[in-house]
Amino acid sequence: MTTDPTAGFATTGFHRAAVPLSANWLAAVRESVAAISAQRRPEVVYEEGTDVVRALHGCHRFDPNLARLVRLPELLGLATRLVGGEVYVYQFKVNLKRPRAGQAWPWHQDYAFWHHEDGMRRADAVNLAIFLDDVDDTNGPLTVLSGSHRLGLLDPGGRADEPTGHDWRRDVSAKLTYTVPEATVAELSRDHAPVRVTGEAGTIVAFHPNIVHSSSDNLSARGRAILLVTYNAVTNPATRPLRPEFLVSRDAVPLAALTAAERVPL
Repeated sequence: MTTDPTAGFATTGFHRAAVPLSANWLAAVRESVAAISAQRRPEVVYEEGTDVVRALHGCHRFDPNLARLVRLPELLGLATRLVGGEVYVYQFKVNLKRPRAGQAWPWHQDYAFWHHEDGMRRADAVNLAIFLDDVDDTNGPLTVLSGSHRLGLLDPGGRADEPTGHDWRRDVSAKLTYTVPEATVAELSRDHAPVRVTGEAGTIVAFHPNIVHSSSDNLSARGRAILLVTYNAVTNPATRPLRPEFLVSRDAVPLAALTAAERVPL
């Protein structure tokens, strides 16, 4: 019997898929990520003041295997079910967290960026996180405040004094544009227990755009790469997408799942 993911997701704001990404797809994705990380291109973002790659953005737009990945039935089907209708890829990124060099992501809500920067009208979207490495307590795991998505969009802690047209790189750095203050997190934690989301490589976790989350520095000798696909309802496109295309997709055409013949990496 297949478990319905929507009930638990509505309560906690996150859901761990029962079946991980297959080994052949995991290997293909890792190969693509390694190749792209070695390139100098706008989609590659570095830790501040270093040559350490922090994240990759919009890679599904030019990498054939990553373009297929987002259409895998196990990913697209889960996203469609959680969003409640047809979806497209709004955002695609890989957060790398290099060994002993990957910096933290402060407490924040993803929807704050999409609403304030891109004009997304509703939080009718979902993030699917795919662990490309084993993730444990020592290498900078994602931590979520369980159920905090039900509070809706909180007042952002940043950008109050920022002029319109700020550098988009603030939105992807360790000094995020919109954050949830530590004092607010401490208060929220009384009713919304912090949960560290750990698991083996290949683990797939869905989480809500409004869930309050963060991740710590990677202090270990191991990498902690997580690929994140944001699927958005086709009825909920960005109304003022000013950031680069590799950060905010303008193409809201619904995705079609791969055919049986396409479900293997190239």
